[in-house]
Amino acid sequence: MTDSKITSKEAIMLVVTIFVSHTIVTLPQNLLSNTKSATLINLIYVGIIAILLAYVIYRLLKNFASLDIIDISQYLGGNVLKSIVGGIFIAYFIVTSSNLLREFCEGLRVAFFPMTNILSILVPFILVLFITNYLSFSSNVKTISLIFPLVLISIVFLFFGNFGNFSFERMFPVLGKGFADTFITGIGNIFAFSGISCLYFIPPYLKEPNQMKKICLSSVIIGLMYFLFCTATILLLFSFFVDVDEVLPLYSAASYIEFGIFFQRLESFFMLIWILEIGSYLIVTNRFSISIFQKITNLKFHKPLAMIFPLLIFGIALLPKNYSIIRFLESNIYAYFIIAIVFVFGIAILFLANLKKRKEKRVKPQKIQ
Repeated sequence: MTDSKITSKEAIMLVVTIFVSHTIVTLPQNLLSNTKSATLINLIYVGIIAILLAYVIYRLLKNFASLDIIDISQYLGGNVLKSIVGGIFIAYFIVTSSNLLREFCEGLRVAFFPMTNILSILVPFILVLFITNYLSFSSNVKTISLIFPLVLISIVFLFFGNFGNFSFERMFPVLGKGFADTFITGIGNIFAFSGISCLYFIPPYLKEPNQMKKICLSSVIIGLMYFLFCTATILLLFSFFVDVDEVLPLYSAASYIEFGIFFQRLESFFMLIWILEIGSYLIVTNRFSISIFQKITNLKFHKPLAMIFPLLIFGIALLPKNYSIIRFLESNIYAYFIIAIVFVFGIAILFLANLKKRKEKRVKPQKIQ
């Protein structure tokens, strides 16, 4: 795996890529739908919780050196638990990436290709996965590291480019529908930090495993800042009662930017960058899925799987009959799916493994005596 080792900076960009990709589609819209004008305050609140959870994950992983959650689950419950945990995370990565791909492609069709069959828009993304699967993981991450700064700059530019169009009155009432919706039921918005799932799998790939704490905390903090920029742009530019069927709200925000007669209609340039970002997201989730499958089946090489997982993503992306079904899944099921797997199941596995390790340390000295 020496050719797959990545630096701490590359690891941070990899994790934040998962955060970023969902904001390009409808994540800000879903957050605003949940907490209305209090979304910015709510994001800071759930962001602090996410930072604490990332630190907890770091502490739990620290006791297992360069092992990922699949290796740790094998230590905890043998090959059976290893296969169960691996299967659950493969399903998580495949289903969420398929849904995101289909949703983004539906947005592309509405914005640019209204007369084009959805298959023609999906296929180029799948072809990218075929090609990148034959490259090393580190090569994929280096490509992502080149794309990610462009995406970050585009969102910051989107915020300041629209600053003159903002209506700050939309931030009021500050607590939206009330304290309970903002700080109690609003805690459900933590699903936005789904990129934390990558923290379970990156330890074996790190050149500097001692930088894991920096990676965990920095990635979540950068992700939080990114969410604030995206959500503030949508909240302050549009009414927070955004139509639930609105496609690609950030693309709509980009259409408002004008810098004189020579710099208009910049949304197409933004869309090009975001297409690259969605491709980066798919590369990460696809490669993690392949890596997990290799571990639970003891396959030495990933290339025999190079076509299987992209085709699986493609097939699941085609399952929803229309955009309304996709939005229903995104708004009503997706958030609970993330919370259950990333923030409950994953942390529970690590916690139980740490308990087992502590018990073993207590038993060994007694045997020596």
